[in-house]
Amino acid sequence: MIFDAECHSVGALMASSENVSPLTLVSRVAESFFGSASLDAVALVEGNEPVGLVTRQKLLLTLFRRFGFELYGRKPVITVADTEPLAIHKDERLDVAIDMALQRPVEDIYDEIIVVNDSDCFMGLLSVKQMVIQQSNALANSMVQKEIAKTRIKELENIEKIKSQFIANVTHELRSPVNAIIGLAELMKISSEKGYIDQLKDRLSLLMSSATNLRAIITNILDLSKIEAGKMEVINESFDIAAVLKESAETTRILLGNKPVEVDVITHVNPLYIVSDPLKVRQILTNLLSNAAKFTEKGRIALSVQMEAEGIKIIVSDTGIGIKEEDISRLFSAFTQLEDTSTKRYEGTGLGLTIVKNLVGMLGGSVSVSSTYGKGTIFKVYLPKRSSLGEYGIVIPDDRDIFFEVYPHKNKP
Repeated sequence: MIFDAECHSVGALMASSENVSPLTLVSRVAESFFGSASLDAVALVEGNEPVGLVTRQKLLLTLFRRFGFELYGRKPVITVADTEPLAIHKDERLDVAIDMALQRPVEDIYDEIIVVNDSDCFMGLLSVKQMVIQQSNALANSMVQKEIAKTRIKELENIEKIKSQFIANVTHELRSPVNAIIGLAELMKISSEKGYIDQLKDRLSLLMSSATNLRAIITNILDLSKIEAGKMEVINESFDIAAVLKESAETTRILLGNKPVEVDVITHVNPLYIVSDPLKVRQILTNLLSNAAKFTEKGRIALSVQMEAEGIKIIVSDTGIGIKEEDISRLFSAFTQLEDTSTKRYEGTGLGLTIVKNLVGMLGGSVSVSSTYGKGTIFKVYLPKRSSLGEYGIVIPDDRDIFFEVYPHKNKP
């Protein structure tokens, strides 16, 4: 029997009818997911009307972002559900249903959609992946259409894989600094009780490094959540960019730990006042310098500002491991790390550079990267004088000598 993708309806392809009341506790739905590896989604049905959809990935990611069951486990599942899921009539043509499913925004593309009858009552859940597979079989005589169908399947699978790996990575990355902070605090308590002041100082430095790392991870997660929700605001004010560079350099020293790496700060004017969002500029620098500190084992990290005709350019360079040319194109993709998980050497969630790109874009600027594998990397952030957010002023004081400060690492051999 030949399956006709253009005329066959989706009702015959329903794979599940799992549903719960919208007032069911989040913890109970989460337990259902934990108890069944094959359960990927649950519809929320009130009476016979579908009012929402919860997928495994969204529920677990939401619980993680909101710091787990201790705060949100007792809330009704409707609070973390997609309350506007895609609902398709049971008699809808397969090819039309697939197009509707894949035309959703990228962040809303997941495998399950809801099937309803003539009265808009819930009938069951439908797998987009299975629809695409069926369409691929139906279009076997058209190689072009078959390749398109395969690509769509891979895109769906890749999205799910990336999100699953992200949850695993972030859980690990949060656990590491938290365990380090708890362990160091215990050792500091012992050192304090025994009067070992030198050990106390050394461990305090390590404690600060772990706490700084933890803060950066949490800040990135929260920032990405705000960006995805469209709730990130830009607040412009006048501030000294030279002072921000110095503060960022000090933070980088903490992140470097005992590595023999110098941190140089270079600017032609001190102070150098600009009008922009200082918190976002700090976050941009923090993420770029965190990357530089992570991947630089020895040598130098340089942070500088150049005057441009229509704005300023902030440059962060390092003598680290560098980036392969074929990897640069995916450097700013969310949830992406260039290392293979099985051979991973460096910690990180893969969010830092995505946030940099988004924040720079919100400030009306641009970011670029150049790198030589094995020798180092250079990031350039351009902030314009004028953007869609209004005038961006650069205030230059009287002529000064070039401002140059070197922060050598204390333990440099």
